[in-house]
Amino acid sequence: MKKQDILNNYDKYIMPTYTRIPVVFVKGKGMELTDINGKKYLDFFPGWGVNNVGHCHVKVMSAVRDQIGKLIHIPNNLYHPNQAKLAKEMIRTSFPGKVFFCNSGAEACESAIKFARAYGNATNRFEIITMEKSFHGRTLGALAATGQPKYKEDFGPLPHGFKSVPFNELQVVKNAINPTTVAVMLELVQGEGGVNIADPDYLQGLRELCDKKNLLLIFDEVQTGIGRLGEIYGFKHYKIQPDLMTLAKALGGGLPIGALVVKDSITDTFKPGMHASTFGGSPLVCKAALGVYKAIYGQHMLRNTKKMGKYAMDALAQLMKKYHCITDVRGIGLMIGIELNIEGKPIVDECFRKGLLINCTQGNILRIMPALNVTKRQIDKALFIMEKAFEEITAEGDLQ
Repeated sequence: MKKQDILNNYDKYIMPTYTRIPVVFVKGKGMELTDINGKKYLDFFPGWGVNNVGHCHVKVMSAVRDQIGKLIHIPNNLYHPNQAKLAKEMIRTSFPGKVFFCNSGAEACESAIKFARAYGNATNRFEIITMEKSFHGRTLGALAATGQPKYKEDFGPLPHGFKSVPFNELQVVKNAINPTTVAVMLELVQGEGGVNIADPDYLQGLRELCDKKNLLLIFDEVQTGIGRLGEIYGFKHYKIQPDLMTLAKALGGGLPIGALVVKDSITDTFKPGMHASTFGGSPLVCKAALGVYKAIYGQHMLRNTKKMGKYAMDALAQLMKKYHCITDVRGIGLMIGIELNIEGKPIVDECFRKGLLINCTQGNILRIMPALNVTKRQIDKALFIMEKAFEEITAEGDLQ
């Protein structure tokens, strides 16, 4: 099909739930995407954080090719080896517990919400404290937990039992607890909320508070998990274990998978029939996820994430000195936010025209999350394009 035919079919047959860029991509390899006309782009925001090991990584592709001719799907009342191997690997690398498999981050968060309510049912506890500017998904429960009113418009009434409080403020969490509170749920780094980073003392205080009040501490690691912060899971960066952890995005290397990890002492809260997911943990996606772990550990991507994250942050700090519209650069590992005092969309658009994909969130915060195996050369190329974009956009508006 020609590009215009594809765009016309989207307009005619696909629901308009996304604001799309009028480009058609047909190939991806590593850090590079190729459009239908053969133009190549450097991808520094791969799939909203899905492609942590890059596009079509050889370990993921070989795993998929091996599995797809054998068995793609069986129901979860039957056994298959890949789910067993993946669950064991996830527990080995996280904390003693058990795993529930689903298909997405929103489903993983819904699973955590249901688990928390089941855990508190006997004592009539159901309320979950979440954070302002958080994002947990688009389904009704996950949406109700999300601390951003703009996503909730037109969808009321949402499920009750959620209370959002300011991020990184321990005292307000203490004040929000009441006899019906059962859990505290948060992201370690608020991605969509603006790359807001949890303070270590704040997390330590939350852990102690939850232990004291018999509350579940839930970490939404849908975006921070699978190496993004330089540790295989973000909580390891903080040296604090949650009671529940949600994963998705990068776990499947491009295929849809989500998971809820629950610590050992409370796993019997879910009993047979209480929760399910038809496609969760299929042979195919579990094999792909095993390929992701092999890629990350086999190619020392966690070490590279820390090294390249520091390199990128140092270079961006220099860029901030040159362009006064950059007011802050923050991040952990390769999850980096660049705060501006101007709108970020023109910068994103100009970068795209020059062959670089980045993201803007909250209107003025550029978000870059390259694959964990990114090189200095690729970072240098991306920063060169970004600098050219800043140069042109700020010159147009005299905002430098």
